[in-house]
Amino acid sequence: MTSELFRNDSYLKSCNSKIIKIEDDGIILDQTIFYPEAGGQPGDKGKIIIGNEQIDVLDTRYVNNEIIHVLENISNLSVDDEIECKIDWERRFNIMQVHTTLHLLCSLISAPVTGGQINENKGRLDFDLESKPNKEEILEGLNNLIKQNYEVSISSISETELDEKPDLVRTMAVQPPRGKGEIRMIDIGKGVDYQPCGGTHVNNTSEIREVKKIKVENKGRMNKRVIVDFL
Repeated sequence: MTSELFRNDSYLKSCNSKIIKIEDDGIILDQTIFYPEAGGQPGDKGKIIIGNEQIDVLDTRYVNNEIIHVLENISNLSVDDEIECKIDWERRFNIMQVHTTLHLLCSLISAPVTGGQINENKGRLDFDLESKPNKEEILEGLNNLIKQNYEVSISSISETELDEKPDLVRTMAVQPPRGKGEIRMIDIGKGVDYQPCGGTHVNNTSEIREVKKIKVENKGRMNKRVIVDFL
């Protein structure tokens, strides 16, 4: 089982690891800073370093409940090799800003979330809404929240507590993973937004770039898409 170092510290840029399994297109490590694609957040990219060789990590994914680091080349690697991991930090940090901003968006629109997607400079959430929200109001609201310098903290609650407060889960189609007894929670500004999430986020909203534009699309009678764009 890979130790997921990114869960408790999203700012780790490198770590030392050991290869514990080799698959057709990648490797499994004893510990990693690479976030695997999940919950609308893309998998990390970067490099692994072994001796004098650097190998590109093209993607990171969950496959059969294991984290696969998809590599450009695995021909010279062996189980038990000691390596260094380095993520593409600029890409990850941009993704963290977008992801945290989508949490702020949830604080402005109280409807259930039917879907979402994140990339480096843009993100979207689909809401179970009959009428379109006002994009100018959303743009102003998000940038005002960003300027409040809200702390973003990680905590946990028990699965039983979540069962008692089902409204904490904003996503209709995706439920938090269960089986470990604890649910990872993200709290922005001590209650501005508080919900289960396994992704990576900034430590403070002051680290988020200004949102440049908002687009609202009609995706059905009860489905409205809000796109947050930083470019």
